Amino acid sequence: MGKVLVTAPQLPIALDMLEKHHQVIGGNSFMDRAQLASQIGDVDAILSTLSDPLDGEMLSLASSDLKIISQCAAGYNNIDMEVARKRNIAVTTTPGILHETTADLAFTLLLMVTRRAGTAERLVRARKPWRYDHTVMLGTDLRGKTLGIVGLGQIGEAMARRAAAFGMNIIYSARTPKDTAQIDRINPVTQPTRRVDTPELLETADMVSLHCPLTPQTRHLINADSLAAMKDSAFLINTARGACVDEKALVFALENGIIAGAGLDVYEDEPQVTPALLEMENVVLLPHIGSATVQTRAEMSVLSARNILAVLEGKAPLTPVK
Repeated sequence: MGKVLVTAPQLPIALDMLEKHHQVIGGNSFMDRAQLASQIGDVDAILSTLSDPLDGEMLSLASSDLKIISQCAAGYNNIDMEVARKRNIAVTTTPGILHETTADLAFTLLLMVTRRAGTAERLVRARKPWRYDHTVMLGTDLRGKTLGIVGLGQIGEAMARRAAAFGMNIIYSARTPKDTAQIDRINPVTQPTRRVDTPELLETADMVSLHCPLTPQTRHLINADSLAAMKDSAFLINTARGACVDEKALVFALENGIIAGAGLDVYEDEPQVTPALLEMENVVLLPHIGSATVQTRAEMSVLSARNILAVLEGKAPLTPVK
């Protein structure tokens, strides 16, 4: 029987799977750095989340028996992959599960910020007097607008399909060309999906949606210069990673009309949010709920548990990070 460290609250379905075969430590509360450091030296597996600081220093404290870090997420930027490989620790994620759900949430943000839904709901909830008025709460149509997608992976492609169904034109930036036939079949009236470089995307798009991983190259991809390159009528959507956006630069751009608005589900210093953003009516803010549906989170949890069970049985991981 091995020891499995669960670093954060986890769904019962995953805990039950693990507890049938192994000793489970945690799973009911979030572990801070000190708690993680105190436990990592005596476990065979870790079921982790994006907020866990599994950097080189932390992994140096790990037991030589640690065989797998099973990250219950699609990304793994919190894990020092170089150190993990040197120590022969398998790292797995949950690909192919959350892309449709996260694209739903990204498109929700796009609709909310362009149609001023957050502002409108706050008005009603505040019980302020209102009546139908032909001249107020005017938003922006999506039909005929250009959506620029940074990173046309599974989530980006799912976002593009939703946008095409709303009559939007799609441009994207990516390291390699993508097959966009499925996107273009949805609405043949719109222009064919085009791959462009990121500077052209920022200058051209009416709405920009980030779907790229967080890497040294994409950290602060959206900064003062890139925001200045965007249209002053443009909107920014981020459901990727918070540090892809320089939050201070974004605040300045929003306060000074450099762009029209933003919809954010992720933040540079999560769960902290730059205070100025909280006061802005042209911003929609959500608490990192991109994959938060019952069905999707259950599938993610089960896959994470299955990866751990496989490796501790001496088998290959199901979804390893290459």
